[in-house]
Amino acid sequence: MSPDDKIVNLQTVRRVAAPAGTLASSVYDRLRDDILSGALPPDDKLRTEALRERYGVGNSPLREALNRLSADGLVTREDQKGFRVAKASRADLEDLVKTRCWLEEIALRQSIENGGDDWEEAVVLQYHRLSRVRRSSSEDQYVVNFEWEARHRAFHLALLGACGSRWLMQYCAQLNDQADRYRQLAIVVSYPKRNELTEHEAIMRAATTRDADEAVRLLLGHYDRTAGIIKKSISEFGGTSASTP
Repeated sequence: MSPDDKIVNLQTVRRVAAPAGTLASSVYDRLRDDILSGALPPDDKLRTEALRERYGVGNSPLREALNRLSADGLVTREDQKGFRVAKASRADLEDLVKTRCWLEEIALRQSIENGGDDWEEAVVLQYHRLSRVRRSSSEDQYVVNFEWEARHRAFHLALLGACGSRWLMQYCAQLNDQADRYRQLAIVVSYPKRNELTEHEAIMRAATTRDADEAVRLLLGHYDRTAGIIKKSISEFGGTSASTP
């Protein structure tokens, strides 16, 4: 069995892809995954004592992880009140999708123009890996499949990987994470009505045949369709239960 086949969740993906980091980095990864998957919902109060118990760490690495997540925009800091999971709103979603479309159109066009055989092979490989895993961990209902989530992220970032700008890639990756958080709020409702794999395949084929206009059209349509599903599926963002993690 290849190392790729042994990936079972997002934490494992990171351990395979990079050397083990500090304790704070481990806590950061676990907190980030819980926020992106919806296990810690929008506007949830992040109580230090409960988080220490949940992740089995002390104050120092937990504080460092929370500060990093605050810089990423996934957590907000309240003066004298600690931290909360960032709120979610329709206005924020619309701004996020608009900004993501702006930046990724530039990155995708640059990748198609400048990417060589290695870039094409990376895009095809990441699509192939994504196509091999189920969208849900359960056949009867939607249960988050962390392996699918990791491969989905890898595919979308591979499309942009030859844009030639480290900063642009960094911003696109951050927006990708923010969009994943919104997507998890609605996937339970939309699954299995949507065949995302067909959409991904069309984007992959347009990109690797160097049809920039078609690839951009398909990618932006993919994001607009996702945003529409989220807005129809979720009656209200924010104001969610601030239950103890």
